[in-house]
Amino acid sequence: MLKRVQMNTTSSSLRGRDWISPIIAALISVIVNYGGTFILVFQAAKVAGLSPEMTASWILSISVGVGITGIWLSYRYREPIITAWSTPGVAFLVSILAITPYEEAIGAYIISALGFIVLGISGMFERFVRLIPPGIASGLLAGILLQFGISAFGGVKVDPLLVIVLFAAYVLLRRYTSRYVIVGILVIGLIYLISLGKVDFSTIKLAIASPVFIVPEFSFHALLGVALPLFIITLTGQYMPGMLVLRNDGFKTSANPILIVTGLGSLFAAPFGSHAFNVAAITAAICTGKDAHEDSTKRYIAGIACGIFYMVVGIFGVTLAALFLILPATFIATLAGLALLGTIGGSLAGALTEPKGRETALITFLATAANVTLLGVGGAFWGLVAGLAAHILIHGQFRQKQYRTSGIQQAEQK
Repeated sequence: MLKRVQMNTTSSSLRGRDWISPIIAALISVIVNYGGTFILVFQAAKVAGLSPEMTASWILSISVGVGITGIWLSYRYREPIITAWSTPGVAFLVSILAITPYEEAIGAYIISALGFIVLGISGMFERFVRLIPPGIASGLLAGILLQFGISAFGGVKVDPLLVIVLFAAYVLLRRYTSRYVIVGILVIGLIYLISLGKVDFSTIKLAIASPVFIVPEFSFHALLGVALPLFIITLTGQYMPGMLVLRNDGFKTSANPILIVTGLGSLFAAPFGSHAFNVAAITAAICTGKDAHEDSTKRYIAGIACGIFYMVVGIFGVTLAALFLILPATFIATLAGLALLGTIGGSLAGALTEPKGRETALITFLATAANVTLLGVGGAFWGLVAGLAAHILIHGQFRQKQYRTSGIQQAEQK
């Protein structure tokens, strides 16, 4: 008993070196998030005809809101619960804001946020997540991340020397100091870019963003055309894979408080332009795996660090977002892919471990990796649907046959 208490105390105590890997993992996660998908926010703002002040308010509200919710959830539950904005949601807004008044869109954001709060209170989503077989969950995650792994090497067509440098650094660091492999490739990559003049920081000017309050308007058109699709897209494209990322790395926090907290954050931030917060999926995987820290009980530091980085970016608004945007796309894609290699490998191993569920897990993986969008809903949802349908039809029939066989045997014995 004394030994168990001592082990728990040791695992919960933090040393100086325990902060390094989680903070670097958080930094990479934030860089990938802003550099990889944040351009969509600028596109949506341009389509909506927003002023620079309103665009900066959108960036401020969504970044600070994501930071606060992520810090609170990670600290409260001692797990790396990374929150982010809805990337498929903002991709949807790029097309819809051209025909929807911005005030009505803000009203739709509020309605969507209320929907997530109600869903979290009801507990229905958490019960559904727990019904998903582990193999299918792993196959879904591997399918989502596959494109990022491929992109790590696809950049050879654009900048072969950069990819070779990052890949060589990854392999060597993995052999000699695997704990700091992500730190190493980030530093080496930045040194390479700066030394060859591939990034130009001269256009970056510091400016603090100010919130701009938008009076919301509510309409039936916005309810059906914006709020409902945004709710469904965010739920299926972000919350579901995001929760499976946490489950895949052994974290057990219920989806209910996450839905409630992110829903409340979205509700308060909506009048300032923020469209939706949610648990992160792809970028979260950078912070939830072993590369963030060997001890899973200390990975929550990455969640807190992510939140702080997001808040700093939000306060400086467009300035630091522009800083992330000037980093070459090849660098961001390669960095993300290499950082996710361990998670992709672990997910594939988890998907194929159980022989009985191997085929349905493989169906989930391939259907998700195909990334087919139907009815406005992304590939993660349809991959999950395909996997669950196959699981029910194959193993449901198996169980039924097994039941009938045992019934016949019992009847013969009688």
